Amino acid sequence: MEEERLHDEAWPYVVTLLPADLEESARASHALVRCRNVPSAFALLRLTLAYAVSDLSLKDVAAWAHAMAVAEITGPGLFYRVRGAENWLQGVLAATLQEDVVASPVGLAGRIRIVDATVITGPGSKGTDWRAHVLVDPKMGSLRTVEITDAHGGESYTRWSPDAGDILLGDRAYGTARGIAAVRKADAHVVVRITPAAIRLCNMERRVLKVSALEDMVPQVGPQEWPILVPIPPVAAKSGWSLSKAQDWIPARLVGAHTKKGEVIWLLATMPHAMLSAVHVLRLYRLRWQVELVFKRLKSLLHLDALPTRQGPTAKSWLLARFLAAALAQRLAQPAGALSPWGYELHEAGLYK
Repeated sequence: MEEERLHDEAWPYVVTLLPADLEESARASHALVRCRNVPSAFALLRLTLAYAVSDLSLKDVAAWAHAMAVAEITGPGLFYRVRGAENWLQGVLAATLQEDVVASPVGLAGRIRIVDATVITGPGSKGTDWRAHVLVDPKMGSLRTVEITDAHGGESYTRWSPDAGDILLGDRAYGTARGIAAVRKADAHVVVRITPAAIRLCNMERRVLKVSALEDMVPQVGPQEWPILVPIPPVAAKSGWSLSKAQDWIPARLVGAHTKKGEVIWLLATMPHAMLSAVHVLRLYRLRWQVELVFKRLKSLLHLDALPTRQGPTAKSWLLARFLAAALAQRLAQPAGALSPWGYELHEAGLYK
């Protein structure tokens, strides 16, 4: 991705990609109730992006805004503006990431999406300060949804709301019975790597399946699959709960295969074999690596892991603004839809801001 200064040279193009209701949403969310010192929502967003992607202090951004005739505001005044823009930025980011349905790379009816999360820490941190949960389009390698939580926001399929027919790819953190049940309730599917000790699986007779006993049946090259049932635990279930109390039973397939190093990996897929063969399950899961590349780009180009403050009042706004910069950059670098030699899709709302 070619690095562009979204708040500076590319700004005339950036405004054409922003939601058409930017001014209305800023007022509805109380991010810009009065335009004192900040003339418009476009100016506020430009100030916020400048702070998020330039590594300047709030005082320096205020000086830059004066020099560029963007706004007349002090550093403390900008602090309050950025702090109050958190909900608005979340909505702008969501609207910017909206897209048309993209055809599946393996010809399936629904969309294929990768879900994952990355830890973000501030200076001097000894643990997790924030967690960014993302949903990625593997075909374009681009962000589609972002949610920012604190350290207590765990990774789970229950966080997402897929459409019917979608396929969600996840790593081992997503291999839980409740998460799989939430996806199937939406009539969507999962392909997820599992840790056998972390999820209870049963055979078709509803008896607990000892996955480790199946390892010798996995060929050296190629997959082996078994039909299974996933029992869904009752609410507030304790360890060792009885299968007779299962809320539901989700039909699935267990697919085992060896890595090049000889390790057996286990994948769980909820779609039938007629819809996706075991070989295609493995191929599909390999697409999950795209989300790791997205995180690498975010951390190397936008320095997402360089959080200026751990839990300050502007920390979440800063994170949202950086993700918004990433969303805008991927649209500038990879315009969607029909292309012209100029290369940007326009809407009238932002042309004269």
